Parts: sequence; C-alpha cells; structure tokens
Amino acid sequence: MGVRQVGRKPWSAGVPLDPLVLQRKGTQGVARGPGGPPYPQRGSALLAVLWLSAALSAIAFAMSVTVRGETARTATSMDDLRSYYLASAGVQKATAELMWTLTQGATLIPTDVPFVDYNFPSGAVHVEIIPEAAKLNINRATYDQLLTLISGLGVDPGRASTIAAGIVDWRSPSGPGSPFDSYYLSRTPSFQAPHASFQEIEELLSVRGVTPDIFYGTWVAAGNGDAGENPLVRRAGLIDCVTVYGFISGNVASALTLAGGAPAGFEAGGAQPGAAPGIRDLLSGGNAIVTFRSTSHLRLPNGQFSDMRRTVGAQVEYLPYGTADVPYYVLRWYNTTWSF
Repeated sequence: MGVRQVGRKPWSAGVPLDPLVLQRKGTQGVARGPGGPPYPQRGSALLAVLWLSAALSAIAFAMSVTVRGETARTATSMDDLRSYYLASAGVQKATAELMWTLTQGATLIPTDVPFVDYNFPSGAVHVEIIPEAAKLNINRATYDQLLTLISGLGVDPGRASTIAAGIVDWRSPSGPGSPFDSYYLSRTPSFQAPHASFQEIEELLSVRGVTPDIFYGTWVAAGNGDAGENPLVRRAGLIDCVTVYGFISGNVASALTLAGGAPAGFEAGGAQPGAAPGIRDLLSGGNAIVTFRSTSHLRLPNGQFSDMRRTVGAQVEYLPYGTADVPYYVLRWYNTTWSF
C-alpha cells in the first residue's frame, strides 16, 4: 500500500489554487511548475535601462559635436569678417596716401613699385596698385596687340586668334555675313553682338572663345621645379590686363607685368616685362583711374598670423585736384577678388 499524504494534494491532482496565493508565492521566488506563476521580469527592466542610457549617451554626443561645429563655424565667420575690414582699411589708406603723393608731393606711396605694405595692430595688409592706364584699352587695341596679349596669357594660338578676331568684330560696325553673328544667334539663349564699343569689361565673357578661366584667370601647375612647396601658381586673366577706360592703347608688356601674367622671356614691342612705367607716370594728366587690390593677413592673439586671408578690391577715379568737392570716387567695389 502507498503512503497517503495528509493535508496537501500534489500539483498533478489538478486542483486549482487560489490566484492570490499563487501571485504571492511567485513574488517570493516559488519555482515554476505546471500551471505555476511566471518568473520575475528583473532582466527585462535592466536591459531597458541599458538601452535608454545608450540612447541618451548618443544624443549627448551628437549635441556636443553640433555645438563644437557651430562654435568653430562662428569663430571662422568672425575671423573672415575681421579680415574683410582689415583688407578694406588697406584700400582706404592706400587710396588716401596715393592722393597725397600725387597732389602734395608726399612720399607715402613708392613710385617705382606697384604695391605697398601696411602693418596694423590686427594684422598685415598687402595692397597692389594697378593703374588702368597700364592696361590695354580693349576699344583701341589692334588685332595684333590683342593676339599678343592673349597668347601671353597662355591661350593656345588657335583660340587666341579666334578671341582677338571676336573682340574686333564685337566693337566694329556690323557687316554682312559675319561668322560671329551667326554663331551668337545659334547659341541658347541667342543674342546679337552690339557692334559698338565695350561699355563694361565683363562683356568679354560673351565674346566667342572667351571662357571664365581666360577672363578671370586660373591656377596652373608651377613650372619652376618647386612643385613641392608651391604646386600651383595663378595665371592672370583678361580682367587683369584690359580696360574700357583711358585714352591710350596701353602696352602689352605693362599689362602683363602688372597683372603678374607675363611668362618668362615674354617681349612685346621691344619692352621687357620688368620695364613697367612708374605709378607717377601712369597717373599723370589730371584724371586717373586706379584699381586697388588689398589682401589682409590676420594676426592672432598670440602674435602669430592666421592661415586665413581675404582680398577685396576697389576701382577709384581721381579727379583733378581742386576741381571738385571730393578728390576721388569709388567706381566699383569688389568684396572678393584675386590677388597674387
């Protein structure tokens, strides 16, 4: 005979227990049996806390990266603004000092070097002085002068010939059967050449054969064997060498020299690139138009120079001394321009 258990029935007996009793026993770690209470959910809660901590850490990291980036961007913007006003100060000072040099006999601006350097508490400024009289007058230059100039800028002979002929055609009276007119009408959008004098130098961008690189200049590989330290050098463009102002045709060598674009050994009309006329000679005659190109080099609080540079430009017309209320007018202002 088997031994009977008194006062307790086995689980297999199928007798239902009180749910409250089972819940109370489950919280005390009662082992699960058939139909018994579930295990405690402590592991799931810990995993949820870990995931929440990871998510908060990722959000905090993203916020710190964003704040750091915005701080660096703000600092760069402030340095750029300071560099802009520093370069602008260089233009204003050179404009005034050149006027005093020409009218009062002062020696503030050198007459044999087309630039001047200033040292301000906030940085250094290099100002290039480019008289429009030293450039080639686009409305008066001959085909041969234009061809020589464009070739001196490094343009291949075929394209240089097309550009020179296109400039002459642009400013000449219209003739029947002009190949340039049919070319302009075939463009999209189409247009007609004015067959009149250039009013703005930017009109050259519409002349057949002229590209932005030829007009504004470009950067080319250095050919002096020093490619490791200075792999690229700037090649001047037409904007640096030609003008719509002035009463003379100018000199090709002078235009290329002041623009910094004359290749080694280049000659034009027997004039060497280094034989550019002095500033005083180019500005004589009462009326003068000068382009100032100012490049600032910002000084850091520790006294060293920043890597940031900013170049601005201004085209200034000087009036005959004593004939007007103001001695000069700013014809054009360039917030951003090239510098050598």
